[in-house]
Amino acid sequence: MATPAPPTIEHHRSPIGIGEPTPRLSWKVSGEPGWRQAAAELEIVRRGGVRRWVIETEQQVLVDWPDEPLRSREHAIVRVRVRGDGASWGAWSDPSDLEAGLLEPDDWAAVPVGGAWPEDPDSDDRRPALVRREFEVGDDLVSARLYATAHGLYEAEINGRRVGDDALAPGWTVYPRRLRYYTYDVTELLAPAQRNAIGAWLGDGWYRGRLGWRGGFRNIFGFDQSFLAQLELTYADGRREVIATDAAWRASVGPILRAGNYDGEEYDARLEQPGWSSPGFDDAAWSAVATRKRDRASLVAPQGPPVRCTEVIAPVEVLTSPTGKRIIDFGQNLVGRVRIRVSGEAGDRVTIRTAEVLQHGELYTRPLREAKSTDHYVLAGRAIEEWEPRFTFHGFRYAEVEGWPGDLDVAAARGDLVAAVYHTDLERTGWFESSDPELNRLHENVVWSMRGNFVDIPTDCPQRDERVGWTGDLQVFAPTASFLYDVSGMLAGWLTDVAVEQLPDGTIPWYVPVIPAHHMWTPIRPGAAWGDVATFTPWTLFERFGDVGILRAQYDSARRWVDLQARLAGPDRLWDHGFQLGDWLDPDAPPQDPADGKTDRYLVATAYFAASARFVARMAHVLGHAGDATRYARLADEVRTAFVSAYVGDDGIMTSDAQTAYALALAFDLLPELVRQPAGERLAELVAESGNRISTGFVGTPLVADALSITGHTDVAYDLLMERSCPSWLYAVAHGATTIWERWDSMLPDGTVHSGTMTSFNHYALGAVADWMHRTVAGIAPDAPGYRRIRFAPRPGGGLTWARAEHETPYGRAAISWRIEADRLEVEMTVPLGATAVLDLAGEGERELGPGVHRQVAEFAAVSVP
Repeated sequence: MATPAPPTIEHHRSPIGIGEPTPRLSWKVSGEPGWRQAAAELEIVRRGGVRRWVIETEQQVLVDWPDEPLRSREHAIVRVRVRGDGASWGAWSDPSDLEAGLLEPDDWAAVPVGGAWPEDPDSDDRRPALVRREFEVGDDLVSARLYATAHGLYEAEINGRRVGDDALAPGWTVYPRRLRYYTYDVTELLAPAQRNAIGAWLGDGWYRGRLGWRGGFRNIFGFDQSFLAQLELTYADGRREVIATDAAWRASVGPILRAGNYDGEEYDARLEQPGWSSPGFDDAAWSAVATRKRDRASLVAPQGPPVRCTEVIAPVEVLTSPTGKRIIDFGQNLVGRVRIRVSGEAGDRVTIRTAEVLQHGELYTRPLREAKSTDHYVLAGRAIEEWEPRFTFHGFRYAEVEGWPGDLDVAAARGDLVAAVYHTDLERTGWFESSDPELNRLHENVVWSMRGNFVDIPTDCPQRDERVGWTGDLQVFAPTASFLYDVSGMLAGWLTDVAVEQLPDGTIPWYVPVIPAHHMWTPIRPGAAWGDVATFTPWTLFERFGDVGILRAQYDSARRWVDLQARLAGPDRLWDHGFQLGDWLDPDAPPQDPADGKTDRYLVATAYFAASARFVARMAHVLGHAGDATRYARLADEVRTAFVSAYVGDDGIMTSDAQTAYALALAFDLLPELVRQPAGERLAELVAESGNRISTGFVGTPLVADALSITGHTDVAYDLLMERSCPSWLYAVAHGATTIWERWDSMLPDGTVHSGTMTSFNHYALGAVADWMHRTVAGIAPDAPGYRRIRFAPRPGGGLTWARAEHETPYGRAAISWRIEADRLEVEMTVPLGATAVLDLAGEGERELGPGVHRQVAEFAAVSVP
């Protein structure tokens, strides 16, 4: 027998206010290793009573909802039990509660409300508003839900207490088409049979705050800053009362003088209004709110978790710069805000300026470009004051503190200044470790860069005047991200916005959501590798999470992108004209022209065209579109043939004799069998000729190690990975990096910062090599969608004596560890119940594995030879 864990609902960590009326269910099972599920029984408790369904299936991941669709606000309790072949039913799982959000536009009565005072629309110093309302609650209250969103950002309070723990809500979506709302259980915050109050802080955020580089743009999505919410009270007799944002609310400016993503927040505690979100507060001096409009059909429930504070980091050192500035070093480049506890006189002003690096001992802000990244706090004069900005975020390791009233060293030592880390609160699912501390630090840098750039959307960088959702960066990093964290819900939501922003001709924007640019990115043009997020990333999510639904949702977008590529290429099937970024940030490209790499940008474009056509063919096959599957497979073959004819010689040497060209051709399986090995040999030669230093940019870097392994040059891939001179992955580690840099030489060997205006110290794209580390160094990969079948194929090398990795698959925890003892390789693997595995040790043949813990010993020589 086996016992399931409580079912999970779609990809939600907390399934309250979900937007799926027929949510799919998943469960993990524990039991004896030889057990296999033959059937499952689902029990769903709803208003209409208890119903059960027996499903004859081995599937336990994203199983279809068997009941009638949920209605808005409906609560249900789900549990499951399973049985094996010819066995009796096991015990029921513990129950999972789920609750639907507002599923129909007519469920909404609220309108957006905000301050009615005049503002300068071109200013970054518009005062954020507070809004409030009081109301009565009956004595037979059973439950209360707050459904909330904003034009801008919000934090809600009820009776003086914060609602929820999310930050930067409602996040960034394509606001005109999709404005996300969140659902909160606020029952415990209300006082029955009494007068109550609700209020909200408002901020500009992405909605109307300054966005973009070279001065950016304001009010991209609207001029107003508004709160849109409804508080629904349910009583014992079943009646429901709705307190919605409307003209009855009141508004005032508050203690926040200004707040912006790039520049920071200024807060004057002397302007606080104690009790403003509590009943009995005198709001006579407040003004009537301005009411605005919102298409209710555009209000959508979240598919992934919100941004939250996930960690608090204490300072490691307080420095004094050569010019006498006091600088706190938190020891880790991170994304978040500085939280302070301070005492002083009313009017004392504390200024906190943040940056990622020091140069010549001083805070170095040039890489921030026009982002001020500075917070100001003016003290009220209370005995102890605690403050953290609400409506901004910074990318930083160092914080320069000015005006601290007291001994900064003592304050830092006792925890009065800490760094609060913020990012989308994804579930961690993947871990890696090896015998090399620097390699481990590299992997941690990848994790930290992902954390810092998964702030509601997957961004390129978190610190300068940019922070947008570049499609190419995510495309190359999605496999790594999908191992480290459960990104299924978050990226499904973001891909929905990718499809929304797709142009009628099929063009995928460079970044999503789209904002205008003064140069280069406007108007939107199709570009290889970036636009291919529409095909590569849905397939990655299907491969890693077993979600056919993501293919179904994104298929039309993917198909339209490939159809556009076909029109642009024309009958010869070569995409050899138009604007392209090529192998962006090739280390040999000029600092101010990062698209001018060694590899022909049209070779890159045609290679991606072939790969995307192949992915669409595979999607069509999975979805049962037989005609499309045949058509796109034929197209992929035609592009492959054209690619070889145009770019590959009979001897396997390519017209662009560069690492990225060979990496693309090999990793995308574009070469005839006769020239695969010669091409691999040439790639290995190029790596050796470069002194094992990196010679690839955004496109080639995620592929080069795999391309070497495919052709039997895993030892060369290790040489590349373990190199420590510039440019290399470990060069940055040796220079104190705690995140992945945008440029291989963002910091030069002499400790100065690269002269390019595009120099970030927190970019995850070049950390995509971690996926190869997981699959090849440790040796764990999916061999069927969702890890239903796992491939354990470690290839030790690089002088490592041990490595291990774990991954929380949809079926449970899978793990591998290997160790070299004398001339023996000892491998231990864990296969979760519901999955199978194959062990592939070089020179040993393949061995099938069932659920449980397995150990294998092999001669080391047999696995160390490429």
